[in-house]
Amino acid sequence: MEQVLATAGGVTRHRAKVAAVLSIFKLRIGSEITLTTIAGVAVTAGGGLAAWQLAALAVAVLLSSASAGAFNHYFERDLDAQMARTRRRPFATGELTPGAHWPALIALLLLGAVSLAAWATNVVAAAQVFLGALTYGVIYTLWLKRRTWLNIVFGGFAGTFALLAGALAVDPSLQLEAAMLAIAMFFWTPPHFWSLALYNRKDYVDAGVPMLPATTSARTTALVILGHTVLLVTFSILPAFTGLGPVYALCAVSGGAWFLYRSLRLALNPGRAEALANFRASLIQLSLLLVGAIADGVLHGRILA
Repeated sequence: MEQVLATAGGVTRHRAKVAAVLSIFKLRIGSEITLTTIAGVAVTAGGGLAAWQLAALAVAVLLSSASAGAFNHYFERDLDAQMARTRRRPFATGELTPGAHWPALIALLLLGAVSLAAWATNVVAAAQVFLGALTYGVIYTLWLKRRTWLNIVFGGFAGTFALLAGALAVDPSLQLEAAMLAIAMFFWTPPHFWSLALYNRKDYVDAGVPMLPATTSARTTALVILGHTVLLVTFSILPAFTGLGPVYALCAVSGGAWFLYRSLRLALNPGRAEALANFRASLIQLSLLLVGAIADGVLHGRILA
């Protein structure tokens, strides 16, 4: 019986270790970024990609995002330990031990992702895969997060590069609809993250991280969020007038209207409850936007060659 219990305990510890390793790759966020890339393919005229190319590009983007997520976990372990939202992350708790093998693994993961994208599509798309990871991992995590409230503004380019990877894989000369959606993605990240940061404002103040809500009043933060949301919704709806169809228009308008409503509510009452509601609205808006773009691409034969 003791041997059985010891074996069961070993299996449990092994599963916990595997779960801890998987968690550092931020696969949920990576899945959303991968859908953004597929949306980039879907809004670009030019015959789409072969099924194997689309699959390879999706895997490349997921791996690239995983490398950036792991880089963030590894190099922010000291900061994560100071914040309630992140203090249970594996490097912060010591469940995973830091060491030179982690940066090496992360670098190999990114190299494999970029190489796969270049082989399956083209060098221009592969460059976007690389730039997305570089923006989040190095520019945001290492250079800007602890220095300026503009950190997440530049960090927003990560989502932009993901969409561009899909669009430029189909047509290396950027088309109008993809360009407008890329701009929309740039404006999506700040209000999304600032809403969460406003909800967790004390964490950032205590840790000394100059996220916008920690450097100014809640009302000012809410107004800046509203301004970004207006720009996001504007650029996300414009493709409906330049070539995308009614399914995309319905999704873009309905998701955008909800996000605008919640952002306006937040501006009028900049409290934690409204901040969390706005954060959730940003996820709904993005999901509808991506679903609309992909559905429109399927209906008009723009995804698979």
